[in-house]
Amino acid sequence: MKKLLLIATGGTIASKFTESGLAPQLNAEELLSYVPTAREFCTIDTIQPFSLDSTNVNAAHWIQLAGLIEKNYENYDGFVICHGTDTMAFTAAALSYLIQNNRRPVVITGAQKPIDLAITDARSNLLDSLRFASHDKAHGVTIVFGGKVICGTRAKKEFSKSYNAFSSINYPAIASIHDERIIFYIDDKNQCTAPLQFYHNMNERIFLLKLIPGINGKVLDALMDSHDGLMIESFGVGGLPNYGDDSFLKALDKWISSGKLVALATQVTHEGSDMSVYQVGKVIKDRFQVLESYDMTLEASVTKMMWVLGQSREPGKCREMFYKTVNHDLLFL
Repeated sequence: MKKLLLIATGGTIASKFTESGLAPQLNAEELLSYVPTAREFCTIDTIQPFSLDSTNVNAAHWIQLAGLIEKNYENYDGFVICHGTDTMAFTAAALSYLIQNNRRPVVITGAQKPIDLAITDARSNLLDSLRFASHDKAHGVTIVFGGKVICGTRAKKEFSKSYNAFSSINYPAIASIHDERIIFYIDDKNQCTAPLQFYHNMNERIFLLKLIPGINGKVLDALMDSHDGLMIESFGVGGLPNYGDDSFLKALDKWISSGKLVALATQVTHEGSDMSVYQVGKVIKDRFQVLESYDMTLEASVTKMMWVLGQSREPGKCREMFYKTVNHDLLFL
């Protein structure tokens, strides 16, 4: 049987009702007690590095989780992380960048309802995750949720209450799990031949700006001194507005000239960006060294910029790393 490490971090799956609302209360061993049949196909150790609502999870926790996996990598066949759903996609993407070329599975799961309720998705999600992490074909960072196995850089929470909360964006699901059976749609473990690599730094001085009609580019001036990277969530396939004052062009010139990293993503969930299509995007792309997210999810784009700037501030190196495909995050350039 495979030997797994269950890492509990809080989230709805571990929550109980309090006077102030749902809050994480259960520890890793208590979570495991709700899925006793898991021990029929794997052996499981547990650890609890922190217990948080995932709203409170940030880059320091991602680095902590990656470090915990690095420390225990040779001792286990796989890892399952119980996590809150609200920032799960960010955590899955971040761990994809912090732990690269891993031939052992790092599975992230959670639930929309606490595990101690009579009607909940928590027990099936946890059991599915342990089962998937025990499979010989499982590897890399994935999310297992609602019977789907989603690549860690391709997940997005699209429903706030439904059990099928997560979707795989611009990339197929890795596998599905039904009635204790795992059906693989993508089996690429043997293609992972590069050496395992752990990273230990991320730069949180990143700002995500969502464009709205009428926004003034001067807002970027106020952000520049306190941030090293800027991700602009633009309209459509990508571009910046010009309301006659060139405020965005002037602000971008300051950011780029100061050596800061700027990238454009899109507010549209599916099919990605292409700044070369319309004048509002092509002018920006031709004039400035602005990066583009293309088919990456917003969660992957943001955490990838944090990872890139955690390793280098040299513009050429940053560009090279941002456009390097990691865990299937980027297909179209």
